[in-house]
Amino acid sequence: MRGHTEPDVPLTSRRAVLAAAGTLLGAGCLGLGGDSVHVLSAGSLATTFEDHVGPAFESETGTELRGEYFGTNALIRMVEDRTTVPDVVVSADATLLRDRLAPDWDVTFASNSLGIGYSPDTAFGEALTSGDGPWYDLVTDLDSGEFAIADPDLDPLGYRAVQAFKLAEREHGLDGFRDEVLETAYREPEEPQLMAGVETGSTAAAVVYRNMAIDHDLPFYEFPPAYNFADPSLSDHYATATYTTDEGYTATGRPIVYSATVYEDAASPAAGRDLVQFLADSGQLLVDAGLTVGDTLPTAHGTTPEGITV
Repeated sequence: MRGHTEPDVPLTSRRAVLAAAGTLLGAGCLGLGGDSVHVLSAGSLATTFEDHVGPAFESETGTELRGEYFGTNALIRMVEDRTTVPDVVVSADATLLRDRLAPDWDVTFASNSLGIGYSPDTAFGEALTSGDGPWYDLVTDLDSGEFAIADPDLDPLGYRAVQAFKLAEREHGLDGFRDEVLETAYREPEEPQLMAGVETGSTAAAVVYRNMAIDHDLPFYEFPPAYNFADPSLSDHYATATYTTDEGYTATGRPIVYSATVYEDAASPAAGRDLVQFLADSGQLLVDAGLTVGDTLPTAHGTTPEGITV
């Protein structure tokens, strides 16, 4: 979905709140044996995998999907440190996956859009819905901690929020806007909890991907194309905003693209390949979950193994 979503037309869906964030199942029992596949995935896909992909994949193959969900930076650290050994790694930033883990191959299978997920019952939500002011004025009027972003040192969603603030600052002539927002924004370390915080009232709004708001049946205010990271034709423009993590990795602004690969030390590599192929073949299922699958997806990067056809 391209362009700006009017605030009085909330984007909602049929499901669902994950009861817990982060680790959903103990890593020690995951990926051991041919009847399950252990997925270490970006937190923004938690509901997508648990409620959509997992049940459909098990129905088709008889293989249970068992997932853990974290910010992509954090899960890559886990793989690098061998804190967990997954069968499949799924990143919310394909370039980050390639830069940090350097897999021989990966498959990009979906994209997304950045904006604000919010509670319609707060003063902020009412103002945004009624169009009482531009989002950037409404955000700067919030008290400290009422507006949340993912931790940019743990998660592409976090550093994309920071990059979006910078691009919005330029787009709208808002001198110092990025720094002003970051001074008061709460940084959520567990990505799946961003919308849960909005639901419970601990925050009024959060910068999230479109599907995350849909997962929680809450309205979504999509940023304009200039900073929603959804338009591949604006890649050069997005690249003018960067963020350097606390580990020294400099992320350049780029379109949102999800990518999956089978980890080199996977306990169930065949099941992992089956899942990656399933993601590549399940465009409509992913769209139903709130993601975007454009004409250029899926796409293979590198030399894919036997069993992967894109």
